[in-house]
Amino acid sequence: MTTHRILLIEDDPAIGQSLMDGFKHHGFESHLCTTGSSGLDFAKKQSPHLIVLDIRLPDGSGFDFCRQMRQMGIKQPIIILTAQQDEMDKVLGLEMGADDYVTKPFSLRELVSRVRAQLRRTYGDYASADSDSVLVSDLTLEQATGQVRRGDQVINLTPTEFRLLNYLARHRGQALSRAQIVEAVWGYAPDLESEKSVNVHIRRLREKVELKPEEPAIILTVPGIGYRLVG
Repeated sequence: MTTHRILLIEDDPAIGQSLMDGFKHHGFESHLCTTGSSGLDFAKKQSPHLIVLDIRLPDGSGFDFCRQMRQMGIKQPIIILTAQQDEMDKVLGLEMGADDYVTKPFSLRELVSRVRAQLRRTYGDYASADSDSVLVSDLTLEQATGQVRRGDQVINLTPTEFRLLNYLARHRGQALSRAQIVEAVWGYAPDLESEKSVNVHIRRLREKVELKPEEPAIILTVPGIGYRLVG
């Protein structure tokens, strides 16, 4: 059985140690970095299975470090820790490439649940392990590698973005509600905030796969319902 390794980037050593103890209790290995730069270096060299990233760090914004990780080709799931009332923090974190967020204060149970959902969908039961490819317009979704190609060009998607596009592709032509998408792609019961986050991920996905993101021709909005992928 694989023991998943979690990188925790948190500047408060007491909080960090408490979370590490909690992760250990639930069967995870974890490593604590107290600065964004050290976390970035660890992620690049050690390839943890998942990254938990606080956005308030002593050497810079967690948003910037999240963006740098994605630019460096680090595709592992990233969960950001945000302040309770900062709606823009959540949106900006998703815009920078985060897969999910947990708002402070939070319970260990909630964080572990979000961690497990991301790990299960990236590496476990819901990972794309089929050997076939799915064609969407001029895109090829390679199930075995989790890559998307347009001709010879590889389009770099995060695991969540790939699962989102794959889910829409598997149900092409159908109008899917945001609640359906949350349950299928994130793996937990939808609420208003998680449904709002779908909009951000769709926007990021369109920026990567649409030739004209401002005039989407692949992922269409269905007013009053959600989204559908062209039939």
